[in-house]
Amino acid sequence: MKRSIPTFPVSWQAIFSLAMYGFMYGPILVLAVYSFNDSERYTSVWRGFSLRWYETLFQDQRIFQALQDTLVVAFVAVGIASVVGTLMAIGLAKYRFPGKSLYRGVSYLPLIVPDIAIAVATLVFLASIAVPLSIWTIIAAHLVFCLAYVALVVSSRLNGLDPHLEEAALDLGANPAQALVKVLLPELMPAIVSGCLLAFVLSVDDLLISSFTAGSGANPLPIEIFSRIRTGVKPDMNALSVLLILTSGMIAALAEYLRYKGESR
Repeated sequence: MKRSIPTFPVSWQAIFSLAMYGFMYGPILVLAVYSFNDSERYTSVWRGFSLRWYETLFQDQRIFQALQDTLVVAFVAVGIASVVGTLMAIGLAKYRFPGKSLYRGVSYLPLIVPDIAIAVATLVFLASIAVPLSIWTIIAAHLVFCLAYVALVVSSRLNGLDPHLEEAALDLGANPAQALVKVLLPELMPAIVSGCLLAFVLSVDDLLISSFTAGSGANPLPIEIFSRIRTGVKPDMNALSVLLILTSGMIAALAEYLRYKGESR
């Protein structure tokens, strides 16, 4: 008796999904492979496995200086946004005041406004008040969208919390400040950290806004990378791109894990 071979029908949805994932992640895979190619310049010809471009990258002082500027911008912008964005989300969730809906819409506007519009508007505003461009103008510009992302993530967590938690703490003798610090903030902490990690990744990866608001003394990493690849992709930039993709992916995965953990509590 012959055994029938099981068949697995493939739907057009599965084929379409595989094609889309291949289109999105195929170039990243090619980039990762050719970052180990032993070639003097970018080429599609495989010359052999080598770590020379990673070694070259770690000896490049300009890259490390640009990375330092990027981290300063990201940490300062996200640090301020974590405090102001959390307080903004709590205020919008707990209090009623005239123009609340308008204020909420304006607060979340950077999430939907194109980056080029934010960059041009920020540059025009800084020029109109005669503020010289520097690393602090980059921080101020990044703070705009970092604030919106932190507030959005914290607001989504606030919507899932029991509204009677603070009332119970107040009934047990806590004052409003103690209820906020000892009851509400611990419940919001996973969302706060998740929002900060998301905003951090976006700040590190930003090119457009940074290029419009950077002065002569500031050179964030995306601007440095862009200036190098305008004349052609170098193999060491492949290695740097792979490291940035891995780091951004791990931070984004951690942010998503913390957000999911906070919502499931």
